[in-house]
Amino acid sequence: MVSLLYLSPILSFLTTLIAIPVFIRYLNRINLLVKDQNKENKPLVPISGGITVVAGILIGLMCYIFILTFVYKDLTQISIIFAVASMLLLITFIGFLDDLIINKTKDASQGLRQWQKPVLTLIAAIPLMVINAGQSVVLVPFFGVVDFGLIYPLLLIPIGVVVASNMVNLLAGINGLETGMGIIYIGMLGLYAFVNLRYEAAGIAIIVLAALIAFYLYNKFPAKILPGDSLTYLLGASLVSIAIVGNIEKAALVISIPFILEFILKARSKFKAQSYGYYDNGKIHSLHDKIYSLIHFFTIKSRFTEKQITYIFILIQFIFASLIWFI
Repeated sequence: MVSLLYLSPILSFLTTLIAIPVFIRYLNRINLLVKDQNKENKPLVPISGGITVVAGILIGLMCYIFILTFVYKDLTQISIIFAVASMLLLITFIGFLDDLIINKTKDASQGLRQWQKPVLTLIAAIPLMVINAGQSVVLVPFFGVVDFGLIYPLLLIPIGVVVASNMVNLLAGINGLETGMGIIYIGMLGLYAFVNLRYEAAGIAIIVLAALIAFYLYNKFPAKILPGDSLTYLLGASLVSIAIVGNIEKAALVISIPFILEFILKARSKFKAQSYGYYDNGKIHSLHDKIYSLIHFFTIKSRFTEKQITYIFILIQFIFASLIWFI
């Protein structure tokens, strides 16, 4: 009967794969397009691909719940899975709102103000808060095991959701980069959860992973659809939900090191610098003379193609994700 559970990631993959071309046509029809800044002629490309990914994830999670309910007769995990599904749907919708308003030049989406993003993403944390998801006993570096009690669901969970969703949004702007890195850290965290017998977290991770793989087929260079904030918020929320459900927050923190470094660099520009660059004789060159993003290390001298930069960051994420096995 265990083999029945594989239906969930399969449905997640197929739903996303089928939905993407349909959604691309719809986005073209409603003119929800932005310039792909790293191309020579800056073609207009549909944005907000996270909608297709969350559709696949929701179908996968509902299948997972169906199997647990009618085959395994196990209702103990239902509330947590529904809470995660609600959170992912809410945060994707918030990201979609951010994607909806495109500036007149089609250079980027500019829907939500900077202060509105953390406030609205805070709302998405409510489903995990109300069911008291996760465990309040956490291993804290230098302090040992600490029981946070009510502080965990009422304070730490919302902080985690807001920080994770917004930090993933910082490191973006290259075809396939957000999705490729997401495949690595979601996949590695899911494997870590499975090895440590955190099966609920592992089940959520593999469903998210399947949808991301399907999306990557359309988002890799040259991208036919861009992720938008609907996907970057979804990726951050997925990361934190797996960590909370599996009580593997420390591993999630290690995996997030590239995003923490990106936050520090972006703070130097008061979060005004852009990660993407411009096309220069086949290579990508930074828009800035100083390094305000990890991506700028590879674009400031215009030595790498867009595809190469994506592969470099997938490798970087793999290296940091691998560290969780040694902590």
